[in-house]
Amino acid sequence: MKKSFGGPVITLDRADINTDEIIPAKYLTEATKEALTPYCLEDLNLEGFDPKSEKLDNATVIITRENFGCGSSREHAPWVLEVNDIHTVIAESYARIFRQNMFNCGMLAIELPKADIDRLMELEQASGGTMEIGVQLQEQVLTASSAGGEASFNFEISPFDKALVEAGGWVEYADARY
Repeated sequence: MKKSFGGPVITLDRADINTDEIIPAKYLTEATKEALTPYCLEDLNLEGFDPKSEKLDNATVIITRENFGCGSSREHAPWVLEVNDIHTVIAESYARIFRQNMFNCGMLAIELPKADIDRLMELEQASGGTMEIGVQLQEQVLTASSAGGEASFNFEISPFDKALVEAGGWVEYADARY
C-alpha cells in the first residue's frame, strides 16, 4: 500500500462541493502536482472555512456531505488533495468520475449513509473540532476518536477499487500486472 489512511479530520459540512472549489480552474496549467499545493479548496464557499487554516494544513481526512467532487471531471481535484496529504475523503456520495479518480490515484473515497456522516459531524463538533479517524482497509472499518466519544463504521469498497488503493493507484496496479 502506497499511503496510510486516516488521521486528523477536517469537516466540510456542505453538499455539492465541486471540483472548481477543490482546485480552481485557473491553476490547471501548473506543470506539476506539487505546484497545486497552496490552492487546495481556495474557492470553497463555506461559512467559517479558511483555506489557509492550520486545521486544513494538518488534516489528512475530509468528512463531507453528498455529491462531493461534482462539476468538471478533472484529475487535478484528487491531485490537490493528495499533495496536501489528504488521502481519505468520507462522504455520503461522490460524483462518479471524481470517486474513480480518487481510487485511480490510490486514495480512499469512503461512502457512508447520512446518519453515519451526521454522527461523525456530531463527534467532531462535540470535541471542539478535533477528531482522528483510523481506517482498517482490509476489514473495511473506520473508527472515529474524539473528546466527544468514539464510534466505528463499516464501509463497502469493491474488490477492484480496493486493489487499486492497495497498489497505490492505477499506474502501480497496471505495472504490477501487465
